[in-house]
Amino acid sequence: MENQIFQLQYAMDTFYFLVCGALVMWMAAGFAMLEAGLVRSKNTTEILTKNVILFAVSCTMYMVCGYELMYGGGYFLEGIAGGDSLVADALAASAENGFEGDSVYSAPSDFFFQVVFVATAMSIVSGAVAERMKLWAFVLFAIVMTGVIYPMEGSWTWGGQPVFGLFSLGDDFAFTDFAGSGIVHLAGACAALAGVLVLGARKGKYGKDGTVNAIPGANLPLATLGTFILWMGWFGFNGGSVLKLGDIASSNLVAMVFLNTNAAAAGGVITALVLARILFGKADLTMALNGALAGLVAITAGPDTPTALGATLIGAAGGLIVVFSIITLDKMKIDDPVGAISVHGVVGMWGLMAVPLTNDGTTFLGQFVGLVTIGAWVFGTSLIAWLAIKMIMGIRVTAEEEYEGVDIAECGMEAYPEFTNK
Repeated sequence: MENQIFQLQYAMDTFYFLVCGALVMWMAAGFAMLEAGLVRSKNTTEILTKNVILFAVSCTMYMVCGYELMYGGGYFLEGIAGGDSLVADALAASAENGFEGDSVYSAPSDFFFQVVFVATAMSIVSGAVAERMKLWAFVLFAIVMTGVIYPMEGSWTWGGQPVFGLFSLGDDFAFTDFAGSGIVHLAGACAALAGVLVLGARKGKYGKDGTVNAIPGANLPLATLGTFILWMGWFGFNGGSVLKLGDIASSNLVAMVFLNTNAAAAGGVITALVLARILFGKADLTMALNGALAGLVAITAGPDTPTALGATLIGAAGGLIVVFSIITLDKMKIDDPVGAISVHGVVGMWGLMAVPLTNDGTTFLGQFVGLVTIGAWVFGTSLIAWLAIKMIMGIRVTAEEEYEGVDIAECGMEAYPEFTNK
């Protein structure tokens, strides 16, 4: 009977992992649509190409070396080569020791769930460097980011391995990042910031007198669709991070995580839109969209402990932060076409620091140390990588190619050819 219960939970937890992983994979479509909507039409094909290739590169590099670096032991390779033996060993252990209701799932499902997180981190970089970066320079960076930079910082946190052999964030500093406000989102934003600083702003974005010139996106309906896709995918992102479903406590926790994820997104939309109305005198749709994403990023570090109202307030704070951050970065002449650095980086830091407000098992010091460790590692190594790529092959298209649009220069085709003048 115990073995039958074990097999049922094994199947349920594995299936839950796979479904949540598929939801997170669907976020790749959300990023693609959001970014395609917020760039100019002449750069649409290239941004879509980047989103397709980064997902493929992320999956391949994480399989080749990333998963091993992050978790060690070659567990994934063992799971693929001998999945039946792993299940048999688990069943034998269950029969010998009694089934205690721990989370149980197959190694391939664990890899699949983890690899889509890697692709999410890399997707953040794509939008921030849009409209002026060489496609193949971006691909080369994606190889380094997903094969080394992300897995290393992930090994110190979720992987539980000591940072350079010195200390473990999880054990010594009570660091908690439930689903990746720092490990995924802050990491992606730090890599993006390093790239933007090396790359420079788009032509015409900033005037010589310090003025900031708005460069509107080509397709706001598409950007809105992308935001809703991301909102939906986030239920897999946060909900799947519970890691199991096959008992009453876990099922209730999953439901609470879903509820809090949705509540935080709603809070972010409301505050961002209201603040935009106060500051600009208009209801700014792009700020509302970024407010939703900010609320989602903010709650990702700890969606398991707040009440629904608490989650709404955490997301609402994220919505306020992202508006001020976007304005501030523009004043600093840091050109981020989609607001990715603000949404995922600045709000990601808020999400990490908000965890101790509702989770007694964490400390502000531990969260801060984790934040600084992730940020310093990813920004520093990314900066080195970007500079190396710049020396090897250059990272920015020519001024003429940027003016004409990178679609033709990099991909040889336009997204909307019927609307161009011949």
